[in-house]
Amino acid sequence: MKKGGPVIIIEDDFDDQELLREIFKRLNYGNELIFFSDGEQALDFLYSTTVKPFIILSDINIPRIDGMALRERINSDDQLKFKCIPYLFYSTAANPNQVFTAYSLSVQGFFQKGYSFTELEKTISIIMQYWERCVAPNKVT
Repeated sequence: MKKGGPVIIIEDDFDDQELLREIFKRLNYGNELIFFSDGEQALDFLYSTTVKPFIILSDINIPRIDGMALRERINSDDQLKFKCIPYLFYSTAANPNQVFTAYSLSVQGFFQKGYSFTELEKTISIIMQYWERCVAPNKVT
């Protein structure tokens, strides 16, 4: 069962953006990919759109509003919080403090970027399969 809605990807590394584009294409997911290179652009989009995003994949170390601060702002704003968009971190770094902080902000997952294309592809496949099957508030009609 494929679920619609765009996948929001907040990633400032253009090489990583291209890898993710290629992976989604290879895995044949029809979801539109919407990329933002900083947290402020993503926040502006989330405020202005009527589209229901499928998930948000966010790096932690992004310009203007970092991933942790962005998640905190979404959680503290009723307009955004009640959109119930699954928010996952996808980052190179995964130190214990970052992981603890992320989960204290109620993220739905924290994934470390793979070191190979195959590993990255497998992780994206697992994430997408999980959220396609998951009954989440933003998917109940």
